[in-house]
Amino acid sequence: MSGVVEQEAVFLADLGRRVRHARTVRGLSRKVLSQSSGLSERYIAQLEGGQGNVSIILLRRVANAMGVRLDDLITGNDAAPEWPVLRDLLSRASPSQVSAAKDILAGGSRTDGVPRPRVALAGLRGAGKSTLGRLAAERMGWTFVELNAEIERENALSVPEIFAIYGQEGYRRLEQAALRRLTEHPGPLILATSGGIVAEPLTYDLLLQAFYTVWLKARPEEHMQRVRDQGHLATTGDHASAMLELRAVLASREPLYARASATVDTSDVPVETMVDRLVAIIEARYGLVERIAG
Repeated sequence: MSGVVEQEAVFLADLGRRVRHARTVRGLSRKVLSQSSGLSERYIAQLEGGQGNVSIILLRRVANAMGVRLDDLITGNDAAPEWPVLRDLLSRASPSQVSAAKDILAGGSRTDGVPRPRVALAGLRGAGKSTLGRLAAERMGWTFVELNAEIERENALSVPEIFAIYGQEGYRRLEQAALRRLTEHPGPLILATSGGIVAEPLTYDLLLQAFYTVWLKARPEEHMQRVRDQGHLATTGDHASAMLELRAVLASREPLYARASATVDTSDVPVETMVDRLVAIIEARYGLVERIAG
């Protein structure tokens, strides 16, 4: 508990420092800021001193009075002083310019204009990401990587151990770090992701920018049967409401999965047919690239 209190004290001190800096750099006295914000000088002094609880509504009034963004006061730009400039440029950029900038920052561009042959498979557990990804990679002579296995290898811990030690937030940080390293993989790659990667906006956006992402789609009943066949019901829950929960999760994630560049329906077809469909989509995207590279 003391650790949480210390973190909160540091946060309030940093917040106060940013408010004080924003005020002084604009040549405002506490008296003038008090008059323009409608808040007492005493409150502003306490805020700048990192004392007491901070009301988000009152902090918003302080930000508006100084003409700064509320989020800049809360999060700061110490680590990225150029961020306000980039943010202004992004706000005025066209959709195509934003997409190009994201692609470059995610490491998805090539100087010769040819996209890197990197494919990511997304979908709910039981979609067939590991099975189909491995089979497709073997057929095409590409490298296959399972993101969870990569996280385990890099941290010398199993995924359950990572969750137990670092929690959900810690796992997501490790997941994003592993994904960033994989964006630099030099050769053709097929990556199987976790079903919940779409729940972390920054990580999923990185995936969509750096990889040609394919959603492996299946009916809820097939997802459940495949999870049962894999023996994972201990973590999924083998009870009467399991299907209802799975349907709810799938419904909430479908709009996110649908952001993928392509979709392969894996319902009611043999594994070989699934692989054929996946390989056909990949070859349609990268066949020309492979011929050029060859």
